Amino acid sequence: MVEIKYPVLLINFKAYRQSSGKKAVELAKVAEEVSKEKGVTIIVAPQFTDIAPVAQAVEIPVFAQHVDPVTPGAHTGHVTLEAIRDAGAVGTILNHSERRLRVDVIDEVVKRAKELGLITTVCANTPEVSAAVAALNPNMIAIEPPELIGTGIPVSKAKPEVITSTVDLVKKVNPEVKILTGAGITTGDDVAAALRLGTVGVLVASGIVKAKDWRKAIIDLVTPMVNR
Repeated sequence: MVEIKYPVLLINFKAYRQSSGKKAVELAKVAEEVSKEKGVTIIVAPQFTDIAPVAQAVEIPVFAQHVDPVTPGAHTGHVTLEAIRDAGAVGTILNHSERRLRVDVIDEVVKRAKELGLITTVCANTPEVSAAVAALNPNMIAIEPPELIGTGIPVSKAKPEVITSTVDLVKKVNPEVKILTGAGITTGDDVAAALRLGTVGVLVASGIVKAKDWRKAIIDLVTPMVNR
């Protein structure tokens, strides 16, 4: 399993046209340049079809955006942990609000991912769900109230109590799990607030993908991580 150094910026490319195909590789290369320049861990999560070309183009960690709870075999249309690993991914996001999973499925995938040496970042929408997920022993949990995703209104400012409660509950259940903040993160100030509240990084998407200047947007977000 690849060792992740914290703090972390995890960029979810989602299925935006701005981060698809050749653009996915371009964005990943910009992220890698900033990562090396600033000495901050940046992880990129492109679409399934872009994992291989992105992983071949950069040395920073590449994640899948989701995997299915199936083993290799007759599962047409599904994506396995083995497949993303073969494509060059070192981990995966799970249970994003746009791709929810049952708790038993999360448990199964997290366990199999560990067996395969893959990292898991499980999204959760409330402190209570975060605590339940922590018991499954993923590597990271990203707290993301779905109503704030893509709004530009950061949870770190709009609902700081969600983050502090998550940090408290998760530490009681499993202090080894790292906590990221997601939903509405768009500026360095948002990241600084998230770090002050006890998390070790952020999960972002449109704040970077839709930015007119990717490099400037990424530098803005990682600067508080460098200066902490």
